[in-house]
Amino acid sequence: MNKLLIVGTVAFDAIETPFGKTDKILGGAATYIGLSASFFNLQSAIVSVVGDDFPQEHLDLLTSKNIDISGIEIVKGGKTFFWSGLYHNDLNSRDTLITELNVLADFQPKVPQNYKDADVVMLGNLHPLVQSSVLDQMEKKPKLVVLDTMNFWMDCALPELLDVIKRVDVITINDEEARQLSGEYSLVKAANKIQEMGPKYVVIKKGEHGALLFHNREVFFAPALPLEDVFDPTGAGDTFAGGFSGFITQSENISFNNMKNAIIYGSNLASFCVEKFGTERMQTVSKAEVAIRLQQFKSLTQFDIEI
Repeated sequence: MNKLLIVGTVAFDAIETPFGKTDKILGGAATYIGLSASFFNLQSAIVSVVGDDFPQEHLDLLTSKNIDISGIEIVKGGKTFFWSGLYHNDLNSRDTLITELNVLADFQPKVPQNYKDADVVMLGNLHPLVQSSVLDQMEKKPKLVVLDTMNFWMDCALPELLDVIKRVDVITINDEEARQLSGEYSLVKAANKIQEMGPKYVVIKKGEHGALLFHNREVFFAPALPLEDVFDPTGAGDTFAGGFSGFITQSENISFNNMKNAIIYGSNLASFCVEKFGTERMQTVSKAEVAIRLQQFKSLTQFDIEI
């Protein structure tokens, strides 16, 4: 069974949207990625850090999904990373109210020995030096390295970010971040510029407007499924990344054509994430529901046309 190594935050979130608000709930990029990837036939492990205020029930949830948590460091007397955000009416824009790094401020990732030969490495959104540190610990070159990042690191750690981007095969960012990183407004030109930085594949996420996959001069577009109810977009991009990297790990195929399927699987799983607050929906969604919605995705984009 192939191995997927996941690096990212395991955290607390407090979220407010036009549909309600939560107190501290389970969040973090690695959590969403891990829950999403658990729908595939693979072995996965999370590398992260939490404080001893992190409830055992959350760790039990991860292990119940067959996620190896031996790489999650628990700091005695430490507090877990906490983020609080307020979403506006369109759910596309948000204000960060609170960011408390806590134990994340001094995080030194330690890759479990039995995952230093992982087939796929999914570098969730973290400081680029932490992402690089994980790659330095790998004893075998992974078949695929996927990196997610955000504009915050472009603003405050651009040289370090460019260094780690050189070392990855796939980068996933949103359209605004692609434009900032490349200096190009056209997403086609932006993707070409980013490929010149190192990654062979560029995935540009456009939220409710789907996702684009670029490789050399080839382009693939996957729509987002139109949903009746969207309660909370937090973690949707990480859920997408988990579906994408999970499918690639399971299938052992890193061709452009197979990545098209990975994009659809990622979009499919992300469509569940937004239906409830935080990780709540991803904790309960069944494989049968995933399969039914995958058929909806297929119907959404399938047509016959004479050319």
